[in-house]
Amino acid sequence: MSAQPVTTPPGTSSGGSGTPESSDGLKAGLKNRHLSMIAIGGVIGAGLFVGSGAGIAKAGPAILLSYALVGAMVVFVMRMLGEMAAANPTSGSFSAYADRALGRWAGFSIGWLYWFFWVVVLAVEATAGAEILEGWVPSVPQWAWALIVMVVLTATNLASVSSYGEFEFWFAGIKVVAIGAFVVVGGLAVFGLLPGSDNEGAGLAHLTDTGGFLPNGWGAILTGVLMVVFSFMGSEIVTLAAGESEDPQRAVTKATNSVIWRIGVFYLGSIFVVLTLLPWDSKAITEDGSYVAALNSIGIPHAGNVMDVIVLTAVLSCLNSGLYTASRMAFSLGQRGDAPKAFAKTTARGVPQAAILGSVVFGFIAVWFNYQWKDTVFQFLLNSSGAIALFVWLVICFTQLRMRKIIERENPEKLIVRMWLFPYLTWATAAMIVFVVGYMFYDDANREVVSLSLLVAAVVLTVAVVRDRLAKRAA
Repeated sequence: MSAQPVTTPPGTSSGGSGTPESSDGLKAGLKNRHLSMIAIGGVIGAGLFVGSGAGIAKAGPAILLSYALVGAMVVFVMRMLGEMAAANPTSGSFSAYADRALGRWAGFSIGWLYWFFWVVVLAVEATAGAEILEGWVPSVPQWAWALIVMVVLTATNLASVSSYGEFEFWFAGIKVVAIGAFVVVGGLAVFGLLPGSDNEGAGLAHLTDTGGFLPNGWGAILTGVLMVVFSFMGSEIVTLAAGESEDPQRAVTKATNSVIWRIGVFYLGSIFVVLTLLPWDSKAITEDGSYVAALNSIGIPHAGNVMDVIVLTAVLSCLNSGLYTASRMAFSLGQRGDAPKAFAKTTARGVPQAAILGSVVFGFIAVWFNYQWKDTVFQFLLNSSGAIALFVWLVICFTQLRMRKIIERENPEKLIVRMWLFPYLTWATAAMIVFVVGYMFYDDANREVVSLSLLVAAVVLTVAVVRDRLAKRAA
C-alpha cells in the first residue's frame, strides 16, 4: 500500500515571526515575487553561459533545433508537474507524487537519486565559483573560496526560507537582466540598429553561409541534444518551493504557464543572437565562450569581465538552489519514513536544519573528492549522476499518467492546470526521453555517463524494492 502524499498548504496559524506555517512545520516564507523569480531564473543555469559554445561548435546553426527539442520536452514535463503541483503543493514534489501514484519504491528511488544529483552539483558549482574568485583574488587558494561560498550559502539556508528566497531573487534577477540585455543589444546589432556597432558582417546570413544550416548533418542535432539537455535541469525547483509560498496554486500555475516564453527568450533567443552575430565555426566561440565572443564582436568593452560576474552569479544561484532543493527532498523523504526521522524536524523558524546540514556535509565531501581524487572518485560521482535529470523527467511522465486519474476521482476541482492532449502527449514525451537515453548509449562521449547513472539507479531501486517488501511482510 502506497503512502499518502505529503501536502504543505499554508496554514492559518503563524509562528513567532508572524510567517504563516505549513501543516508539516515548514513556514510559507517565500513571497510571490520570490517564486516568480525562482521560476524565471530556474531555467538559466551556468551551463547556458559556459557550455553553449561546445554545442554550437558541434552542431552549427542546427543547435537551435537541439535547444528547441529539449525545450519542448521540458515544457511538456513542466506542464505535467505543474498539473500535479497545483493540485497538491508539497516540498517532495514529484517524489511524493510518485510515492502515491506508482508506489513507495518509486518515491524512495527518485527522491534519493534527485538528492544525490544535487549534492554532486553543489561540489561542481562550488568549484566553478572558486575558480572565478581565485582569478580575482589569487592570494586566497581555490579550496578556501569553495569553502567560503559553501559556508555562506549554508548559513543563508539555515537562517530561514525567506533568506534563501531573497538571495535567489537577486541572483536570478541578475541572470534575467543579463540575458534580456544580451538579447536586446545583440538583436539591435544583428539588424544594424545598434549605434557604434562595428560588426558589419552580422545578420541572418550567418545561419546558412558556412556549410548551410546543417553543416554536420542531421545526426549533429541529436548530439547537440545530449550536450544541452543537462543545462535545463532546475526548472522543476519552483514546484518544490511552492509548498513554502504564500499562494502555492497561483505560483505553480503562473510558473507552468510562463515556461514556454522563458525557454524561448533565454535559450533560443540568446543562442539565435550568438549565431547571427558570428559564423558558427568562429574560433572565438569555443575559445572565449559564445556570449563573450558575441559581445566582443559588437565592440562591448570588458565583455569577458562582465561575463565572469554573470557566470559567478549563475553559479551561486545554482549552489543556493541546489542546497535548498536537496534539503527539501531530504525533508520530504524523512517525513515519509524513507530517510532519518531527524531530517523531518524543523526549527522554530520552520527550517529543516538536519536535512540542510546532512545535504551540505555530503556536498563538502564531494568538494573534497574533487580536489583529492578529481579524475577517479569525483569523476565517478559526476558521471553516475549525469543522466539522473532524464530519469526524473521520465518518472514525472509515468506519475502524471496515474495521478491525473487519482485527482479526477478525488478532487477534480483541483485540476487548475491540465496537461495538453492527455494522455497522448504524455506518452510521446516519455518516448522522447527514452529515445534520448538510448541515444546516449550509442554516443561514445555519453555511454559511460548513462551506464554509470543506470547502475546507481539500479542499486537505489533494488534497495527500495527490498525495503518495500520487508515493510509489507512486517505489516
